[in-house]
Amino acid sequence: RRMLARLGRSRLAGLRALERRELADEVLIAASQLSQARTGALIVLERQIGLRTFVESGVSIDGRLSSHLLCAIFHPGGALHDGAVIIQGDRVAAAACFLPLATNPAAVKTRGTRHRAAVGITEESDALAIAVSEETGGISVAVHGAMDPDVSLHRLEQYLTGRIQLQSSEAADPTAALHRVWRHCAHADHCHSYWVQCDTI
Repeated sequence: RRMLARLGRSRLAGLRALERRELADEVLIAASQLSQARTGALIVLERQIGLRTFVESGVSIDGRLSSHLLCAIFHPGGALHDGAVIIQGDRVAAAACFLPLATNPAAVKTRGTRHRAAVGITEESDALAIAVSEETGGISVAVHGAMDPDVSLHRLEQYLTGRIQLQSSEAADPTAALHRVWRHCAHADHCHSYWVQCDTI
C-alpha cells in the first residue's frame, strides 16, 4: 500500500509539474508575442499571498489561462487593455485591475507607470509581475519589490518555472516586511490617490 501511495503521489506531482510548465509556456508565448508587437502589458501571477482585493478592482474574467486570451485582453484599443491582468493558478482571474505604485523610486528609475505598478504589487505581496513596454517591446520582471529589466525569453522562462528569483529585500532587511505592512495601512484610507490604472508606460 505504501508503495502504491508513493507511486500515486509521484505521478500526481509529475502531472502538477507538467501543468505548471504548460501554464508557464502560455505566459511565455503571450509575452513573446506582445513584445514583438510592442504591445504594452502587465501580467501578475498570484503566489502564496492572495490578491483578491486587486482582482476585485478589475473586470472579472475567470477564464482558462492561454496565450490567446492574454493577447486578446491587451489588444490595443480593447476595452480591457488598460491596467493589469491577474492570474490565479490556471485561471485568468481578472483584467483592467488597479495596482499600487512602487514606493521606492530607485526600483524603477526612468520607467513609467506600468513598471512602477509591477514593482508596487510585488512590494505588497509575493506575486511575480511581468511588464511589457509598448515603446521598446522590452520585457521586465518584478518580484520582492525589485525589477529585473529587459530580460530575455530564456530568463523569463526561468522566473516562470521558479528556477531563479530576485533577491528579496526582506531577506537582507528583517524590518522590510514591517515597513511594507505599515505602508499598506498608511495608504488604506487614500485609495483614490494610491491605486492607479496602468494605462501608460
